[in-house]
Amino acid sequence: MFVLESNKLKMSYIDLNQNTEKTQQKLNSLLATYQLYYQNMRGFHWNIKGENFFELHVKFEEFYTGAAATIDEIAERILTLGGTPLHTFDDYINHSTIKPVKDLNEGKAIMNHIYDMHTVLLGLLREAVALAADQDDEGTQDMLTPVISELEKTNWMVGAWLRK
Repeated sequence: MFVLESNKLKMSYIDLNQNTEKTQQKLNSLLATYQLYYQNMRGFHWNIKGENFFELHVKFEEFYTGAAATIDEIAERILTLGGTPLHTFDDYINHSTIKPVKDLNEGKAIMNHIYDMHTVLLGLLREAVALAADQDDEGTQDMLTPVISELEKTNWMVGAWLRK
């Protein structure tokens, strides 16, 4: 369906009664944060050292592989809502609520950092679901709710590993 908005032709793929700009912005913030999380996980995977190397090297690959799938889903949802996903490193750094981590290679320190990143991601995910609910955007809610459940379980496991 094509709709005319402000003398511009805009593609609309879904029939929401609400303006989706706020959801798009929240999803772009989540996208940027997930991109920094993903890159941090790659660095942890490459640089882990010590007695937990074998265990954590595999686990970090699992984390960044899952993050890559989530990143794609978020970007595609932004497109579905009629927006443009952020797609440059500058955008990611400027819009992320977590920061890049450099030269971290000790297991316990990395796992503490992962626990904290998961907590930040969970907060953003919950904010995005609440915003989508306010706008009757079931598609965004349905996409993000399983991500929340999986990340909660993962963070429980990370916390158990750390004994938090």
